[in-house]
Amino acid sequence: MEILHYPVMHEQVLDYLALDDDSGKVLIDCTTGEGGHSALFLERYPNLKVIGLDRDREIQKKAVERFASYGGRFTPVNTWFDSYLAGAESQSADRILFDLGISIFHYQESGRGFSFHSSERLDMRLDEGQEFDASDVVNGYGEQELADVIYRYGEERYSRRIARAIVEERKVRRIETASDLENVIFHCVPKEYRFGRISPATRTFQALRIEVNRELDRIEPALKNAIRVLRPGGRIAVITFHSLEDRIVKWFFKNEEKDASSIRILTKKPVLPTQREEEENAPSRSAKLRVVERI
Repeated sequence: MEILHYPVMHEQVLDYLALDDDSGKVLIDCTTGEGGHSALFLERYPNLKVIGLDRDREIQKKAVERFASYGGRFTPVNTWFDSYLAGAESQSADRILFDLGISIFHYQESGRGFSFHSSERLDMRLDEGQEFDASDVVNGYGEQELADVIYRYGEERYSRRIARAIVEERKVRRIETASDLENVIFHCVPKEYRFGRISPATRTFQALRIEVNRELDRIEPALKNAIRVLRPGGRIAVITFHSLEDRIVKWFFKNEEKDASSIRILTKKPVLPTQREEEENAPSRSAKLRVVERI
């Protein structure tokens, strides 16, 4: 089994979620993926129990295989984190971790069109049992609706131009693959935008993934229930990778601390990866870590 994902800011996460006594303690890893962060906690704390959540059944198989030797200390649950936390018992966990980034597995192994460099079918579902996928958005949404999604979730300044090009292209043929969509985007944006720091398709693909999986809609309800699920003195850590996620997390925590007085913010400013980590692990460059403690 090959592990592709490198756990972002793992040293900072271990420090902020450290335990003085691990006896009877529970960590909920809300976005387990291949198990990078969970592995660090299971190794450090021999009595800690980890509940590993992930909606993607395929990537979860890797974590299950990886932690087979830990027996009952690792419990995998195939679910969305907001759904799980909504039904979880109050004051039943000591640490809760969210790593909101998409795993390298999805770009390199999933075969679901997350990467615009691929000829894979446009899918982008984390839950493969879900009927609605990225192909439905690209080929079914009206021009205005497409432009709104690309602008709102991708913060793409050429959203209207891209949406118009998509609609024109699908008059000729259905856009089926990631590379087909990338080609449409590449040729419709200004020439000076085609060869910038990131691919001109990056923001559109991010927007489609968020729309398909309702990623942003899940964050605030999950955080609200996470506070309820924490025992007093428990901590929540959230790693975000773009401004849309981080804005939701930042203001939820600020408002909760001010209005409900149920938490104390431990990171007045987000914790950023070290320069060394940025050099060794390029995806970490946009990461931000925020941590709170339940009063």
